[in-house]
Amino acid sequence: KAKLEFYTRQFLDAISPSNYLVTNPEVLRATLETNAENLVKGLKRLAEDAAKGTITQTDYKAFEVGKNLATTAGKVVFQNDLMQLIQYESTTKDVYKTPLLFVPAWINKFYIADLQPQNSFVKWLVDEGFTLFMVSWINPTAQHKDKDFADYMQEGILAATQQIKKITLENEINIIGYCLGGTLLATTLAYLAAQKKERAIKSATFLTTLLDFKEAGELSVFIDEEQVEYLEKRMSEQGFLEGSEMALTFNMLRANDLIWSNVVNNYLLGKDPFPFDLLYWNSDSTRMPAKMHSFYLRNMYLNNNLAKRKIKLCGVDIDLTKIETPAYFLSTAKDHIAPWKSTYLGAKMLKNAIFTLAESGHIAGVVNPPAKSKYPHFVNDKMASTPDEWMKNAKEEGGSWWIHW
Repeated sequence: KAKLEFYTRQFLDAISPSNYLVTNPEVLRATLETNAENLVKGLKRLAEDAAKGTITQTDYKAFEVGKNLATTAGKVVFQNDLMQLIQYESTTKDVYKTPLLFVPAWINKFYIADLQPQNSFVKWLVDEGFTLFMVSWINPTAQHKDKDFADYMQEGILAATQQIKKITLENEINIIGYCLGGTLLATTLAYLAAQKKERAIKSATFLTTLLDFKEAGELSVFIDEEQVEYLEKRMSEQGFLEGSEMALTFNMLRANDLIWSNVVNNYLLGKDPFPFDLLYWNSDSTRMPAKMHSFYLRNMYLNNNLAKRKIKLCGVDIDLTKIETPAYFLSTAKDHIAPWKSTYLGAKMLKNAIFTLAESGHIAGVVNPPAKSKYPHFVNDKMASTPDEWMKNAKEEGGSWWIHW
């Protein structure tokens, strides 16, 4: 039923009159006014995109990493086979004692947290007095095909925390995990809890993170036994899954915004794509190692083994209900990738969590700087038995969730 609904919507989006020359008044008007120059430009762009195998979503020439994206001053202080660790010094006189580690998902680049200065979470954090460390995951090649989820834990979060302790001489660390990075953070906390080492993590923040994948949103449409087997076969041939394949999946979740609006703008109206930093970052995807991605799809999405306590990492049973670390969950109301009611179920599994709900979606709801105060958020420091009950007693706060966090 979910597949039928999803692909019916894809079909209806595709046949919308606005997507065609003769049924879009704006395109017809532009064609008459420019003597069809819009169509000439559009066909040229269509040919260029067809050669690249992707739809141009933004003006890629308008951005450059290190020039007007990811410009907060930082330095690589450690690296291994799976990641680099970047350190950002606080810009304030008074500095928080406990260092902070940010763990992004490894399907896109780390600079989602450090876009332009006016919407950089990294810049805001160091300006608030944090000594910040950032994991920057590698872009896997065939040689990483046997890297699994446990390797991302050992060579990712655990390696990073070990280095941070050496650098800062502090015994406790605060950690933020974004999306898949949050799923990894939770499994790492459970791994440490089983060995009575959890106290090294002072607090954990989960941004749009799924821990219970029973109702995993529209991505579930793409994940069943047949499709996973197909992906595994593809990955076995090259050792990884191309990031562009994952990007297409995410684009289909918001086809009108990310596909058809660009078809009309670029190919029918012949206009230049609008420069948008989020869409530039969105196109800068990374590959997924074959073994890790297979483990993730089967154990999380397909069988929900993380919530069922049926996962072992490095011989240790992963039980999220054993986690006692104070946890802050931030989800977004219009998230198609990590639906907020499902992320709430994950928060309920932890012993010491609070939940906050921001407006907007998976990215825009998180990257919401206080200066703009674009989207409000809802707070309720008491967990309820159901997400609907939590929402019923939640209080709306204006502006960014960053301040509340």
